[in-house]
Amino acid sequence: MEPMTTVSVHESAGQDRKAPGRPRNAQADQAIIQAVFDLLSSGQSADAVSIEAVAAKAGVGKATIYRRWPNKEALLVDAVAAMKGPLPEPVGDSVRDDLIMLISAMRNKRMEHYGKITMCLLPEIAKSPEMRRIYQGVIEPRREVMRGVLRRGIATGELRADLDVELTLLMLSGPAAMQNMVHWNPQVPEDDFAEHLVDAILRGAAA
Repeated sequence: MEPMTTVSVHESAGQDRKAPGRPRNAQADQAIIQAVFDLLSSGQSADAVSIEAVAAKAGVGKATIYRRWPNKEALLVDAVAAMKGPLPEPVGDSVRDDLIMLISAMRNKRMEHYGKITMCLLPEIAKSPEMRRIYQGVIEPRREVMRGVLRRGIATGELRADLDVELTLLMLSGPAAMQNMVHWNPQVPEDDFAEHLVDAILRGAAA
């Protein structure tokens, strides 16, 4: 499994979890996040994953984890952020090209590999308002990138002036996520999926 770069939603909010005077250890961070991936990939549910199990898998003490994450839920969400990687950057040449790039980024081999892990997290996100709030904090910057492309398209006249940006965002990202995680409709070809999805949406969204 490829090494991951951890991205902490809590750190981005200015919450430092390390003990005073003790610098963060990037290798320990990576080992902890990788341990979460390994446990979820082995079939354990998010409920079943414990801090103790993660610590044992990563070869660190529980205190090392708690210096970085206040609880298991925060650790799981940071794992999701690490799976998704850095935010994509639209080129800006055309709305169609940028949307295809964004949808393709959701369905690359990296995301397909971690789709099962995301599925394991969904029940915990659904039942916990706090987990859902934190998870939304991870996803919202990615929505904002696509939202920006749609708004730009309205401003340039490529898209309809009365376009419902939020609904269009859902129509683009929802099918991509479902096909990626569970191959919801096997009748939809995988080849050129992003192009076909974007073109289908643009038939109604284009100016």
